[in-house]
Amino acid sequence: MPNTTIKTEILIHDLKVPISVIDAGAKSLLNRQDSYGPLTEKQIKVLKRIIRNTLTTQRLVNDVLELGRSREGVMITSDFSVSSLVIAVLVEIFDLSDPGIADLIRKVESYAELEQVLDPAGVRLRLDKKMWKTVVHLDAAKVKQILRNLVTNAFKHRACLVEIFGSIEEKQMILKVGDDGRGIPTANHQRIFETYFTTGGSIETAIESHGLGLAGVMVLLKDMGGGLILESDDGKGAEFIVTIPL
Repeated sequence: MPNTTIKTEILIHDLKVPISVIDAGAKSLLNRQDSYGPLTEKQIKVLKRIIRNTLTTQRLVNDVLELGRSREGVMITSDFSVSSLVIAVLVEIFDLSDPGIADLIRKVESYAELEQVLDPAGVRLRLDKKMWKTVVHLDAAKVKQILRNLVTNAFKHRACLVEIFGSIEEKQMILKVGDDGRGIPTANHQRIFETYFTTGGSIETAIESHGLGLAGVMVLLKDMGGGLILESDDGKGAEFIVTIPL
């Protein structure tokens, strides 16, 4: 019997080229109006929407491929600073929701500057200052995907605020991502880790809400020997606590 998993991953990998072509074409029309002709405001709006959704699709494809590597036990480790990880995740998230803030994040030179940029956007950083410049040796792609998934979910479920905590304790990286949204009833705490499960709505809503789902986060954490804990109750927001051994 043929290996359908491998075929599926090859198909997903092959999606990268046409997605890149769509992205490049839309950006050319938007940025080279001297060559392709002027655009109306409505046309510019449509092209920007295409580019945003192309970026979302590219990240989803990369996330699926990373999950496939995890299932095969593939680890690509490197040295990177915690600050570079957090900034990269925040840039990716704001690139889709508020490019102006994303540009400001790219320019920050200190933890204090980043706090000032994020505060008006409803994001509160609570990282241990000693941890900020710490260099760790982990699979950067996996850790970034985990943090991005959790922060993106927090944005979608918050009322006003997203909080990101971080520390290094007993040779473990600890990341906490919380929101002040409607929370998750205790009865749903186990189900929330099932792929595409959400606390209400259709499968489309679930995919939009959780990307690959918290089940995907669990796959990546298991590959690195880490763990995930949910602390939440109905009407009291939610906090996801990640531990990754260094």
